[in-house]
Amino acid sequence: MGFRFKIPLLPFELRSPSRITRRRTGIVTFVVIVTATGSFLMGDLLWGMPLRASAFVVWALFTLLFGLLAFGASQAVFGFFARRGRGDRATIFRILPADPSTVPLAPTAIVLPVYNEEVTRVFAGLRAIHESLRRTGQLGHFDFFILSDSTDPDQWVKEELAWVELSKELGARGRIFYRKRRLNSNKKAGNIGDFLRRWGRRYRYMVVLDADSVMSGETIVTLVRLMESNPRAGLVQTAPAIMGAETLFSRVLQFSARLYGPIFLAGLNYWQQSEGNYWGHNAIIRVKAFIDHCALPQLPGREPFGGRILSHDFVEAALLRRAGYEVWLTPGLEGTYEESPPTLIDYAKRDRRWCQGNLQHTWLLFARGLHSVSRLHLGMGILAYSSSLFWLVSLVIGTLVMVGFNLTGLTWLPEPGVAGLLGLSATTQAGVLALATFVLLFLSKMLAVLDLALTPGGLARFGGFGKVVSGVLLEMAFSVVLAPILMLFHAKFVVSTILGSGVKWATQRREVEDRINWAEAIETHREHTVIGVVWTAVLAVFAPGLLAWMSPVLLGLMLSIPFSALTAQRGFGRKTREAGLFCTPDELAPPPELRDLEATLAAKEADTSRETWTGRDVAFTAAIVDPYVNAVHRCQLRDRPNRAERITEYFRLMQELLLREGPAALKPQEKTALLADADSMDRLHREVWTRPLAEMAPWWRNALARCTQPRAA
Repeated sequence: MGFRFKIPLLPFELRSPSRITRRRTGIVTFVVIVTATGSFLMGDLLWGMPLRASAFVVWALFTLLFGLLAFGASQAVFGFFARRGRGDRATIFRILPADPSTVPLAPTAIVLPVYNEEVTRVFAGLRAIHESLRRTGQLGHFDFFILSDSTDPDQWVKEELAWVELSKELGARGRIFYRKRRLNSNKKAGNIGDFLRRWGRRYRYMVVLDADSVMSGETIVTLVRLMESNPRAGLVQTAPAIMGAETLFSRVLQFSARLYGPIFLAGLNYWQQSEGNYWGHNAIIRVKAFIDHCALPQLPGREPFGGRILSHDFVEAALLRRAGYEVWLTPGLEGTYEESPPTLIDYAKRDRRWCQGNLQHTWLLFARGLHSVSRLHLGMGILAYSSSLFWLVSLVIGTLVMVGFNLTGLTWLPEPGVAGLLGLSATTQAGVLALATFVLLFLSKMLAVLDLALTPGGLARFGGFGKVVSGVLLEMAFSVVLAPILMLFHAKFVVSTILGSGVKWATQRREVEDRINWAEAIETHREHTVIGVVWTAVLAVFAPGLLAWMSPVLLGLMLSIPFSALTAQRGFGRKTREAGLFCTPDELAPPPELRDLEATLAAKEADTSRETWTGRDVAFTAAIVDPYVNAVHRCQLRDRPNRAERITEYFRLMQELLLREGPAALKPQEKTALLADADSMDRLHREVWTRPLAEMAPWWRNALARCTQPRAA
């Protein structure tokens, strides 16, 4: 904390304790009043229930869940008012001078961790960022690093070739770097950490991207100037908009995030101020602060709760704040983009990883020295998934109670509550609670549309009033079906994590085939469908009065298979695009970066003369046979002259097996080991060109034939 007193005073003191206290007091007051009102109504409704223990559990879970809804609604309410008039003046942008161009830039690394990603897309995105920075005239302040943790041998070679090709195209030799880690320890956090140990001291800042990220040059330059203008800032997080959505599922997510996002971001910044959070990408970080204070602790025990921290971003933001640095969000800053999972199944797979990572934060909630807002971020991350389990438990208990009443003949509410004294029936009281819940759920959507209507040209950016209203209504129906499906997914993830089932680091699928994959949908959602059908049957027989109240949940579960399969369709996504539905400003009027990305991908796809390296082991084979590819790969390897003889012999055995039987004889990790060994690559290249063809597998004869004219044995 001593760092705080060494920082020179700023010309404008952005952090005003009294202002921050007033803002947070307003948020807390709103949440407490709304939650207390709902909690009182539910408690009054359950007052005379004969099953006191069950009633208390239902009431406690309802209060918790209603409080979470109230907290979410508060972001929209306060964000809406913060955006009105002159807007919220308490943002990090206030620190910039009247002419931001007078703020000098500093050496900045743009780091792009990749893990078995689609190579063409990754390097097309990097190219768009590079060229956007070139247009700002500030390119000389930035270096680019592709940090590969890819485990597929072919992927490794493709990445190297794409790097060399991109560097030549852009004339960026010595400015775009590629590094392949030998050991993929600690996943993305370890990848970034390895980069910082090797090259971090050369840079004052780093901009961390994801494989699907795109950022405009102006946005990146603005981030550097924000950091330079505020020596207290340790991290500035942008809010990336979703781009490139093709399936119906991803288009709805893209639309809703772009439409509802601004008021939520304004609401977050309203109370977070300099105690913001880190989302793992599309953010700028002060390198020295990160190196000095963000070494991740090893959690006690084994995975999934112990071991290495999976969701590192929340923790790193908390550690920076503990060290006295500020963490800011940038509401209103555009030019920052990412992609979303194309299908519900891929969305759930990503949530599985995030769920385990967030639940690990239970260990850190009471760690010494953390700011109270940092603890709140960690706690909200835990509740983001565990609340689904609480919701499911409350629904199950409510169902069992009502079934029990009907089977035993117990009377509902034998003692009058406050509502009864006012002449309100239990049904009316339950209706009021249901209405209040729906208001909290959909208030943000209504305020977002109102905010858009009050913003000059806002509705036109989304296609006009009719398209916006139609999109919002369809998105609301989409959300009603999606919510119970995600409830069961998340509840299962939480329980499996508690029971010790960890998650593997899997590559995210970013494209889907243009066909309906019913088999995958049935395999994934059959449990949801069975639960929905059985639950509906139980209520229809034993508690028909509850059926109408439960219908939104039950309908979503029973429709899970067709919903998942049909929303994964690119065809339906194209039809909504042609109809002008779920369109966003970035889609109707794409910025230069997205136009460059699209043009590069289209050109690569149309270039029939370009070697695509498709097929299993093709790129791996080229690294051995093709002199150019071999040279590109070989120059990235280090010689190891003092290697133990037993290791040399091990590699020699793998080399001979590969030459005699072809790549199919080796496991992927063995091919990767050969690719990482300079001596092996030298010898294999020499042997395939000099050894008689009769002594090698047919695979190598075909590879040589593709490379040059066949030789006589």
